[in-house]
Amino acid sequence: MPGTLYVVATPIGNLADSSPRSIEILRAADIVACEDTRTSHTLLAHHGIAARTVALHAHNEREAGEKLLRALRNGSNVALVSDAGTPGISDPGALLVAAAHREGLRVVPLPGPNAAVAAYSAAGFVSDRFLFAGFLPAKGNKGLDAFDGPWPVILYEAPHRVLDTVQALLTRFGPARELVIARELSKKFEEIARMALADAPAWLAAGPHRQQGEFVLVLGPGEERRTTADAERVLGLLLEALPAAEAAKLAAKITGAPRKELYALAVKRAK
Repeated sequence: MPGTLYVVATPIGNLADSSPRSIEILRAADIVACEDTRTSHTLLAHHGIAARTVALHAHNEREAGEKLLRALRNGSNVALVSDAGTPGISDPGALLVAAAHREGLRVVPLPGPNAAVAAYSAAGFVSDRFLFAGFLPAKGNKGLDAFDGPWPVILYEAPHRVLDTVQALLTRFGPARELVIARELSKKFEEIARMALADAPAWLAAGPHRQQGEFVLVLGPGEERRTTADAERVLGLLLEALPAAEAAKLAAKITGAPRKELYALAVKRAK
């Protein structure tokens, strides 16, 4: 019989957050696939687990994944872990899980710690949905348009980039939109603070430790943007009294639709 691939969530800081089930699976697994074997050894040793570990990280995921698939086919049970939190969530593991599904192998998730969900639960934004954006590209102002909606946005950020990212959010979304900064979740120096974007740079600069550790940023919901039909209707009304350029500029401010698109539509209607 082929083995089972267990996707095991591990603590994001406090080792006491390990679930009894995750400890049981890690103890029973034939192989523990780790993002970093040194980091995982700390967790395993804490629980007295002597396991065979194999490195599976961003730089070897395909090669190591093939070896693990072979082991699964031959009946070995594999527990997949990342350095912290849930594998495959801004961490390696998704390629191995996808390959296991393609081969019809059994995949079993063990729910547990996740930094994004932990931060969101402590943010206090009332919404029936959120956008998880993970780490922004190197240039933090790329892709921010996707955040301009009536839903919270969850970001991961590194300490050396967090201030630049907060400045980019402030520039793009203005001073009034709210932000929750969560750093070192579940660890000794955990801090969770909710504030207006205008106050976020000063909060980060308030002490030398404020830009250290691991960060989750939760951007509060933005205003609901008007639909294309709403924008065109507003533009049509304004065109009855204003020139195309002025009507397009005002319609863009009212609806949030792109001014250039509205201007092009206004010129087309004037022909």
